[in-house]
Amino acid sequence: MKHPVDVHVGKRIRHRRWMVGMTQQQLAERVGIKFQQIQKYETGMNRVSASRMWDIADALEVPVSFFFEGVGQSQPQSVGDMPEDILADKEALELVRSYYAIPENQRRRLFELARVLSDVA
Repeated sequence: MKHPVDVHVGKRIRHRRWMVGMTQQQLAERVGIKFQQIQKYETGMNRVSASRMWDIADALEVPVSFFFEGVGQSQPQSVGDMPEDILADKEALELVRSYYAIPENQRRRLFELARVLSDVA
């Protein structure tokens, strides 16, 4: 049976990997393991050892504590058509990554346009 903390850590690994645009294969190569092991970590099927977590954190350029942020907190509730866990949506992550690649002044204008188009403003 999967432990909830292992599932949480796995999701955080996957989210960070997606945010930096890295494949499972690329992460596995940087850590020195097979990509299938990364798959098992990301699903919570296998527990990540402390030394392996250290290596993964180094490869993803985050502190080890990143993987535990939000653990034990209640799950987010869905709002309208948004999924409960927005970071689990690959398209949403790609959109966020693309958004932050835009120069800041243009990004601000895009943000304002999106607010107007969504009638949230």
